[in-house]
Amino acid sequence: MADNPDDPKSQFARAMKDVRKLAQDRVTPFRPRLRPIPWQSRRDAQAVLAEMLSFTPHDVDIATGEELLFRRPGIDKDTMQRMKRGHYVLEGELDLHGLTVEQARGAFAGFLHEATRQGLRCVRIIHGKGLGSEARLPVLKGYVNRWLRQTNAVLAFCSARPEQGGTGAVTVLLKRQI
Repeated sequence: MADNPDDPKSQFARAMKDVRKLAQDRVTPFRPRLRPIPWQSRRDAQAVLAEMLSFTPHDVDIATGEELLFRRPGIDKDTMQRMKRGHYVLEGELDLHGLTVEQARGAFAGFLHEATRQGLRCVRIIHGKGLGSEARLPVLKGYVNRWLRQTNAVLAFCSARPEQGGTGAVTVLLKRQI
């Protein structure tokens, strides 16, 4: 029986006559490189948080009526005067009344993160005067003072104007986002 040129098997055989078997028939699959895990950065962040929460009263002994005042190098006295006089528009507020130190730390960190993400410039944090604490001393005031000083996004802060909470609150000036 002669090969029929129109037969599909014949056509296939002609099409495959120059095909050779590959030496290796498997291709190594592409495996994307995993991102490195920043272990040291995580340890550093945990160490900072642990240090911030390990505050002891002798670190910063602040009485109820004492004003808080802080400015980073490069922030002029005029800026501080404008803050003290209430010339900056308050764009956000956090009230820490009734919170434990751990709860306050979480709320503080979340609030400042969100404020900087939104590009807020001036915010108020109400820490209270400590009149409801057992020793009738401002527990959160010392923590807030320390936390604000340790936060890079904070340029300056001062106790709020009397009508805005006085020594029971702070007005905070944040860095501009680029």
